[in-house]
Amino acid sequence: MKAEIFSIGTELLMGELTDTNGSWIAAQLPALGIQLQWVTIVGDNLDMISEAFTRGMARSDLMFTTGGLGPTQDDLTREAVAKAFGETPVVQPEVVERLERYFEGRGMAMPAHNIKQAHLIPSAEFIPNPNGTAPGWWTERDGKIIVSMPGPPGEMHPMWENQVAPRLREIVDDEVTVTRNVKTLGMSEAAIDEVMDEYFGQENPYLGIYSKADGIHLRIIARAASEGEARSMIQPVEAAIEERLGEYIWGYDDETPEQSVGQALLGKGLTMATMETCTGGFLANSITESPQAFRYFRGGVVAFSPQQAMENGVPAGVVEQHGLASEKAAAAMASAARERLDADYGIGIAGVSSPDGENGHPAGQIFIAIAGPDGVKELAMRVPPRRITIKRRGSNTALTELRKLIASREESSSA
Repeated sequence: MKAEIFSIGTELLMGELTDTNGSWIAAQLPALGIQLQWVTIVGDNLDMISEAFTRGMARSDLMFTTGGLGPTQDDLTREAVAKAFGETPVVQPEVVERLERYFEGRGMAMPAHNIKQAHLIPSAEFIPNPNGTAPGWWTERDGKIIVSMPGPPGEMHPMWENQVAPRLREIVDDEVTVTRNVKTLGMSEAAIDEVMDEYFGQENPYLGIYSKADGIHLRIIARAASEGEARSMIQPVEAAIEERLGEYIWGYDDETPEQSVGQALLGKGLTMATMETCTGGFLANSITESPQAFRYFRGGVVAFSPQQAMENGVPAGVVEQHGLASEKAAAAMASAARERLDADYGIGIAGVSSPDGENGHPAGQIFIAIAGPDGVKELAMRVPPRRITIKRRGSNTALTELRKLIASREESSSA
């Protein structure tokens, strides 16, 4: 089945918000055997939205919309679907009652404008939304389906997972697409391309290579009549990647660096601590994105000045002789974090975030050190001198290197 996605809202066109819903839905479709062909952002204009839906029905089987289901005058998705279908919305009393109870439970009366969320056309049925006031619409006629969902991800994701996706599985009988993402760090894109050369250029399974902030990703995509058959097509390619790049692999699929290292630490009952300069707390923030971080993260220090570094255990001689943006400082920071916060591993990140460079080092120079039971591992890297790139790349590299260090220690102990 052919599909397209409509993300609705003038704020998206003005750059005030980023359309994360479109990419999220797009990632869900291959496993359902749905082929996405178009993604469109439409402003809050009734004629424009309706025209987009009419055009979509002429070229696609399925259309997914997010946004525009609120109670205000510029929430026009329902009206645009009705116009595209040539039908008149009618208020549904049972939904009005549900909305009134929703607001009563919060100690307030339902605003009059919310009644528009109770409208429905003959070709549509409501998709319940237990996480908000705006129910979705499943509109279907003449083999064409428009699935309208709310814009907030906290409402849209559960609606998709619990109601939309199960229903799509019942009606889609095309081939299934399965993907497997293998994440590596430590080899360049060109080097990996050379190592895996014979697997590129095939149509099914397809192997793609992508440079990301947390390393080089290899995505395997297979299409088959069933999920099991598709996974069997992926398996030999994945096995070849693991055989040739095993020491550089740190994660799979949607796994993030903080999730990967967190699982490794939890599995071994280990802990970690951090001290960072040029990443400005980004590393500690990333670690605490994992819900279980409290079980293995002892804490972190942002030492943005030499004085702060020395107050937290970095020897004055290291700072005076080598400066805070140096390999020696990163190693001393890692050791100080480990000792001061009583952790199994300490990570130190030092570097140059100033556009003018520092101590003879160019902007974008990063020094990473990991102190652990077997000593201190040091790593130097240089990235484009943009602050967000320095923060993201430095933090991701530190976490993935720690994950690889734990894995290599585990392998050596079992040998």
